[in-house]
Amino acid sequence: MIRYEQFTLDNGLKVFVHEDFSTPMAAVNILYNVGSRDEDEERTGFAHLFEHLMFGGSKNIPSYDIPVQNVGGENNAFTSPDITNYYITLPAENVETAFWLESDRMMSLSFDPNVLEVQRKVVIEEFKQRYLNQPYGDMWLKLRPLTYQTHPYRWATIGKDIEHIERATMEDVQNFFFKFYRPNNAVMVVAGAVKFEQVKELAEKWFGEIPAGEPYVRNLPKEPVQTEARFMETSAAVPLNSLIKVFHTPGRYEEGYYATDLVSDILGRGKSSRLYQALLKDRPVFNSITASVTSSLDPGLLLIKGNLNPGITLEEADAAVTELILDLVKNGTTEDELAKIKNQTEATLAFSEVELLNRAMNLAFAANAGNPDWANDDAEIIRNLTIEDINEAAAKVLRVENSSTLYYRAENN
Repeated sequence: MIRYEQFTLDNGLKVFVHEDFSTPMAAVNILYNVGSRDEDEERTGFAHLFEHLMFGGSKNIPSYDIPVQNVGGENNAFTSPDITNYYITLPAENVETAFWLESDRMMSLSFDPNVLEVQRKVVIEEFKQRYLNQPYGDMWLKLRPLTYQTHPYRWATIGKDIEHIERATMEDVQNFFFKFYRPNNAVMVVAGAVKFEQVKELAEKWFGEIPAGEPYVRNLPKEPVQTEARFMETSAAVPLNSLIKVFHTPGRYEEGYYATDLVSDILGRGKSSRLYQALLKDRPVFNSITASVTSSLDPGLLLIKGNLNPGITLEEADAAVTELILDLVKNGTTEDELAKIKNQTEATLAFSEVELLNRAMNLAFAANAGNPDWANDDAEIIRNLTIEDINEAAAKVLRVENSSTLYYRAENN
């Protein structure tokens, strides 16, 4: 249970405080309600670019990392299709350092042309290393536009085309910043050895005078229901043939999400899962195979990915996976199987709440999605799921016409 108190500044910044004096540390997490789904189709990759730019110096602080390190803290950030998240962990006695650092870069970046050029080069190099020069690295670049035809999830967080970052102007950067990086488009969570009144005072002091931006009203095109199976084939210099199958799922807080998540666990979580037992242990079709869900706020994907053993064709592997999926849909799960998966999931949730920063992030994510109490609901919802819920989700999601399949061939096979 993540206990919290909350308040909202006049400029719209929502602040949540989670007191925990069992640790001498504090975590300050600021989540901006902007991800790659919010980008212009002709200017993609900006949310991820800003993850880098926000560390390139702000109006009054030329170097972000040094003040954090000087007080014994650590910081980082990540971007997803839904959000951009920044966090600092540091001794609680130095928590004000996090406030003045984060407030200064929320007030205004330096907009130094040199910083833009440096970070532009970093992002371009990251694109090459992670997506073009790494085995299977371009999988999502191919898979997203196959599975999404309308919704902006159809491009990856890094961007649809690296040329969008290459030709980004300072005006583009400033417009993006002042549209999305405003206090009324952010959630701040302060967790650890801090008092509510202390956080309220510091928030007013450091963030209270930052002007609000125009309210951002998200109005994204909805992905139509998929009505026929899709297929793509690609090849590259990778070690093994790879089979990827995906199915559309409910969004993170939509009805049916939790049951679908457990369906993915039954299929491919760990060595006791159906895919592992049937197609790796009993019948060595795959070298490795997993199943998971993307957990995105808008309708997401259940992903099955397996690397094949030499001598097995992609067509054989695809048929074997399809047969196993159809068996789950037709015959359903079992009480023992469901109990095991529930126990594993609840244990994972409990373990995740041990870390102070994870609690802060979970609270921020739920609050941004619409209800901070959702951060505490997962375990109970999962505990109450029935076999009927799981079987219904499997039948609804694991339909052939709801699937997209990618054959990723090794060029030497």
